[in-house]
Amino acid sequence: MINGDVSFWWNQIGRPAPRAPLPGSTNADVCIVGAGFTGLWAAYYLKKAAPELRILILEQRFAGYGASGRNGGWLTNSVTGGREQYLPSHGRDAAAAFQLAMNDTVDEVIRVAAVEGIDADIVKGGEFTVAYDRPQQRRLEAAVRAEQAWPHTDVQLFSAADATAQINVAGSTGAMWHPHCARIQPAKLVAGLTRAVLALGVEIYDDTRVTEITPHAALTARGTVSAEFIVRATEGFTAGLAGLHRAWLPMNSSLIVTEPLGADVWAGIGWQGRATLGDMAHAYMYAQRTADDRIAIGGRGVPYRFGSQTDSDGRTPASTVEALRGILHRFFPGTADAAIEHAWSGVLGVPRDWAATVGLDPRTGLAWAGGYVGTGVATTNLAGRTLTDLILGRESALTVLPWVNHRVRNWEPEPLRWLAVTALYQAYTRADRAELARRTTTSPLATLADKVSGRGH
Repeated sequence: MINGDVSFWWNQIGRPAPRAPLPGSTNADVCIVGAGFTGLWAAYYLKKAAPELRILILEQRFAGYGASGRNGGWLTNSVTGGREQYLPSHGRDAAAAFQLAMNDTVDEVIRVAAVEGIDADIVKGGEFTVAYDRPQQRRLEAAVRAEQAWPHTDVQLFSAADATAQINVAGSTGAMWHPHCARIQPAKLVAGLTRAVLALGVEIYDDTRVTEITPHAALTARGTVSAEFIVRATEGFTAGLAGLHRAWLPMNSSLIVTEPLGADVWAGIGWQGRATLGDMAHAYMYAQRTADDRIAIGGRGVPYRFGSQTDSDGRTPASTVEALRGILHRFFPGTADAAIEHAWSGVLGVPRDWAATVGLDPRTGLAWAGGYVGTGVATTNLAGRTLTDLILGRESALTVLPWVNHRVRNWEPEPLRWLAVTALYQAYTRADRAELARRTTTSPLATLADKVSGRGH
């Protein structure tokens, strides 16, 4: 089994050839810090809208090195943190508009991939979420009722029999499904988007770590880029920038992937529609059936490293690998003899209120987007289009969405930050174990964990 090496996705297609680092100080119209999905989408739409702009992207390793090349491959319509958080400040219509924008974003990514000739193994099979005990089933049914009370969600509830007919998760008591989600191979998408951005004339400099962002300047050891606009697109690596150590917490997430499974195994599992798969556990899992008939399955593992540390190559603790292997075999007993070929991890950005944000301060020229808490594969595209409108000074339906210019207070200093996150995920794990052990009783701790988490991240 390969452990680390960035991700299976990159290992499958090969890492990109190294690009040159920043050759020295220079000027640009727009400097983007971070060549993940956020930075690449912003550059793509900006350059399309204003070809005359000189746009530079500075990347500490290579495009797609972070979460964009390591995620579970869910191109889905989730509003990070849930729509309900915007009711007091913006009202129901604005929250519903945000949901519709996210639905459209899934289709926009698919559209651009087709236009640019990017083969990213995209299948729009929807998002399928199972329950497999009574407490989970109650949460599932409550989630369906809540979703169906909103427009544009298109959620359906499946009985145990119907759920099993779609994806045969052992012991499933029911499921919900919606159509606004696609399975992707994320490294293929980020590699294709990188090619498209370079073809438009955007400059990308690898091996150029930005240490500080100031008004109209991005500082690196290789020189300073001065620009009218500086876009912070650093997601889980934001804590490494000067003055931003407590802005977004780098949350760790881990995945494993099996060897390709045989036709006999798939005959027992089903999963013909290639929907993405999640569950109603508190420490929830996420999975996909890959284009070459593997199962990639992920979860939080060790969620946070003291001091907002981030990993270097995705190496994953053996205990996390075994925990994910246990979920795989519990869901699909027919995989008991399947080899695990690769395990990897990455970090995602978590704001203090678990709500993603995009914005621009016209006075300083500082723009930002991120805090996706795991929903970034689609949300980054909406962020890139919104940043384009903000930077070009265009009023649009995107610039009035409720996440625009949303601000949140910093995380607590250590050790409070580590204690809070560790305690929360320990509570999730204990609640899930208690539910699995009893199968018929809702744990009081589980109820508390639901209230704290908001379920929908």
